[in-house]
Amino acid sequence: MRTIRVETSAATILLTEAPEPKVRDRQTGEVAKDAVSGEALMTIGVVYIEDGESSLIKVTVPESGVSEGLVLGSPVSLPGLVARPWESVFNGQQRHGIAFRAAAVTPAAFPAAAGAAA
Repeated sequence: MRTIRVETSAATILLTEAPEPKVRDRQTGEVAKDAVSGEALMTIGVVYIEDGESSLIKVTVPESGVSEGLVLGSPVSLPGLVARPWESVFNGQQRHGIAFRAAAVTPAAFPAAAGAAA
């Protein structure tokens, strides 16, 4: 399926869930690996705020892309953020959604408020 780049320059992204290993198989606890590099993958939760609207999303990041100093509730940057539509059949039911992936997650600064006094 097609991968769609997500432009984040006008958004505020706040960390809502600390990085955790992405589980490939819940029964065995097997951690998901990148298909190309074989590197372990992590998931984070963020709130993505843009144009007065917000969405809670999960983002997959390679383990090496998780920066030190991440604090829950703080702004983060997601370089290389892409969205990939997916669909599958599970227990006879059609399911679909959007998977998000970034090259890294790094601490960021709160954007300056529009129209704020100098």
